[in-house]
Amino acid sequence: MAGKKNGFVAAMDNLPWIVKLILCIPVLDIVWAIYRIVKGAAEGKALTILVGVLWIIPGSVICWLVDLISTIIFGRPKFFA
Repeated sequence: MAGKKNGFVAAMDNLPWIVKLILCIPVLDIVWAIYRIVKGAAEGKALTILVGVLWIIPGSVICWLVDLISTIIFGRPKFFA
């Protein structure tokens, strides 16, 4: 299934930039953690799944800032996604 996007990943990738930006705020950043888990499972990448799981706890503390900055610069969370 490598290379194929499932429905959730495709839907997240097709969101408008402003919605992606809103999903980067601290409490809502869990959505990007779930995105990483689902995308990692779809592509068979264990590291992406692990990062997604770990992103849930520290995501509310500091990782949301990484997502926010990368979304502003690249249009979507870029690191480990």
